[in-house]
Amino acid sequence: MPEENYLMARGKTVTKANELIQKSRFSLGLQQQKIILYLISQITPYDEDFKLYEFSIQEFCKVCGIDATSGKNYEDLKTAIKEIADKSLWISISEDEETLLRWIEKPYVNKKDGVIKIKLDNDMRPYLLQLKANFTSYELIWTLHFKSKYTIRLYELVKSIHFHELESYKRKYGVEELKKLLSGEGYKEYRDFKRRVLVPSVEEINTYSDKTVVFEEIKQGRRVIAVEFTISSKDGMEAARIRSDVEKEMGIDQMTLWDQLVDRGLVAAPENLDQKPNAES
Repeated sequence: MPEENYLMARGKTVTKANELIQKSRFSLGLQQQKIILYLISQITPYDEDFKLYEFSIQEFCKVCGIDATSGKNYEDLKTAIKEIADKSLWISISEDEETLLRWIEKPYVNKKDGVIKIKLDNDMRPYLLQLKANFTSYELIWTLHFKSKYTIRLYELVKSIHFHELESYKRKYGVEELKKLLSGEGYKEYRDFKRRVLVPSVEEINTYSDKTVVFEEIKQGRRVIAVEFTISSKDGMEAARIRSDVEKEMGIDQMTLWDQLVDRGLVAAPENLDQKPNAES
């Protein structure tokens, strides 16, 4: 893939049915989630069935900001793909019933040229193909810089419930419900869940994404029983600046949209944003 196409790949859209985000339980690591999201971003609105999606290890690494020269990438990706193939996810299909789904049907890895081919499992079709209502879409770029597997889960949840971009929105979750949604059930004590999952995920979303999240603890006596999120969208200029920073930190030599705005004098350069007017002026 030519260098100029990596920005385009990062800008592809990930689209999921809200049920897959809000009513599923699964445990995938950070790299495993990024592989799944990268595959989903290859789906187009016109696809009526899953294809054998193909990409090179080097391409995946460059798009995701991973050192493409590392000799470990081949084995690391093979291991991650095997773990995805070995894992399933629970999803609620009614108030009283849930079922298991698999992420992928069959992976192929070419040892010679490092090309990976993967077909998503057929049972995922209702949650990823030809979605007309009750779905969430976002650009892949907003998840690529996250360093925590929990952040991706929280970001998707935030995007799925906050769809009025111009208005802030509040949503309350019981602590145990939130743990399940973020795959954080391993943290039995709320203080550990807050320290290891909630606070780092909110900080990453606020620093590296197009959303701003604030949370408030709801207590019963001294015990935290629920968490209420207040969600808003960053304005277009702030989102463009953050996106540019993310793209550069992940390794990109192309001029970003933010760079073009600065170059044309439409926004202040980053070094000038915090400058205060001289008191004598």
